Amino acid sequence: MKPKVYIDGKEGTTGLQIYDRLAAREDIDLILIDEAKRKDPAERKKFLNEADLVFLCLPDAAAVEAVSLIENGHTRVIDCSTAHRTAEGWTYGFPELSAERREAIRTAKRVANPGCHATGFISIVYPLVQMGLLPRDAALSCFSLTGYSGGGKKMIAQYEGEGRDPELDSPRIYGLNQAHKHLPEMQRVCGLTMPPVFSPIVADYYKGMATTVPLFLDRETLLLALTKYYQGSGNSRMVRVSVAWEGPILPANILAGNDSLYLFVQGNHERSTVTALFDNLGKGASGAAVQNMNLMLGFEETAGLEL
Repeated sequence: MKPKVYIDGKEGTTGLQIYDRLAAREDIDLILIDEAKRKDPAERKKFLNEADLVFLCLPDAAAVEAVSLIENGHTRVIDCSTAHRTAEGWTYGFPELSAERREAIRTAKRVANPGCHATGFISIVYPLVQMGLLPRDAALSCFSLTGYSGGGKKMIAQYEGEGRDPELDSPRIYGLNQAHKHLPEMQRVCGLTMPPVFSPIVADYYKGMATTVPLFLDRETLLLALTKYYQGSGNSRMVRVSVAWEGPILPANILAGNDSLYLFVQGNHERSTVTALFDNLGKGASGAAVQNMNLMLGFEETAGLEL
């Protein structure tokens, strides 16, 4: 019997992207709530308990509420909100970080899907901490450029609507209070004693992300270390380390529409930058969620993904 999969919050940006990746698959039974009842608590509760696996594409409070509505022991959950990324009893859904984490995702009942900016930062910093190239008390900084789809339907409407504000024509720095919602998972997953100084930036393009960490480390050392780490991660198809980018400028949207992540290591023997390039709606959200579903349901890890 095919596993039943339900998307709670299918109407949002992440939910729609997950639906697009699953709608044509014949190895799952994608169960759909009546549109007129999608906010009905009793109807949602029925679907949450009927499914073998549920994606939560909801605001944080609604995601917590949805989990509380599950009353059986078999429904497994992938939460795409921020609510459970540092919560006890939840497995952080980034399988490339280690073979142990991939196995934990396979058997987990509750998986927290990573945040988009956090995905880029963690893909760079976690391996370097594990290999001893960065101390856990390292004073780090990070800047991360994203397309406006990362802000969801409201921001998409702002950018694509008529008579929009002229300030949207230029890149905009936000998270100015150094309290961005992705910082707790960035610090905890990497095992850092303090969070990085983090500058997220949204710009006038639909999707694609470039997350950069500057380091006082030799480029060749970084390149060899990251290449070795991800070749041994069990699936180097999803996270790849690039030798070089041909050209003086690195565009942030070159992996738009792709579900993998590339690390570009640039610099010299004194100072380097490592940039994670990926789609904020792909490996930064919905693609990662489907990858985690594949692991949890015993499918080939990259099934239904665009690599």
